[in-house]
Amino acid sequence: MSHLGLVLATDLDGTFLGGSESQRRALYEELTARDDVLLVFVTGRDIGFIRDLVAQPGMPRPHYIIGDVGTSVFDGATFAPIPTLEAEIVARWDDAGDRVRAMLEGEPGLRPQPTAFRHRVSYYYDPATLRPGTVRKVEEAGFDCILSADTFFDVLPRGIAKGPTLLRLVQALGLPAQRVLTAGDTMNDLSLFQTGLKGVAVGNSEPRLVEALRGVEGIFRSSAPGAAGIAEAIRHFNLLPEAVA
Repeated sequence: MSHLGLVLATDLDGTFLGGSESQRRALYEELTARDDVLLVFVTGRDIGFIRDLVAQPGMPRPHYIIGDVGTSVFDGATFAPIPTLEAEIVARWDDAGDRVRAMLEGEPGLRPQPTAFRHRVSYYYDPATLRPGTVRKVEEAGFDCILSADTFFDVLPRGIAKGPTLLRLVQALGLPAQRVLTAGDTMNDLSLFQTGLKGVAVGNSEPRLVEALRGVEGIFRSSAPGAAGIAEAIRHFNLLPEAVA
């Protein structure tokens, strides 16, 4: 796959799906028209949402999907899980869903998300009522905990997140790391920007992410939101000749 000009590993909400309709259309048409682009969705969304999304007219179909905040990996052509890339995730999670839900039962400020995820447990949280000790409880039990957008509280297998799973995919497929561009806008994208790969924090990124990225090398802070910010970064890093304007 050395002919690839760009491997775009992008978050969805606020990032690939962000910006105006014309900005999204310009990026999507450019990516779809080229044969030297490999598209990876890296999202907190589940596979059902993504299946519906790519059915929409004009939406590019990803080659691979890293879903559920890095805890699932799917083939973009079939939407089927890729067992070899999920094996470590499955082992680290160890079917812990019921244990996590029991542990967090009745914790103030948490409301379970309705989707049944495979290798994570996720809540909506209220920053005003969440107790500081709740995150500590999760971590002391052997899991990772990510809070993002002042809304989402994700319990993940220890050491598993968007960034580590993307690196596993890049290595397994033999993708050219120097051609990978990561893109995101919230704290659950932070691990993408800690991979050592090129990255863009789009213009509408949450302030906590912007603060966390101070001094991190290889990260472009776009002035434009969403899809336009991705296009700006493609030009900034010169990843595609005559790329989207």
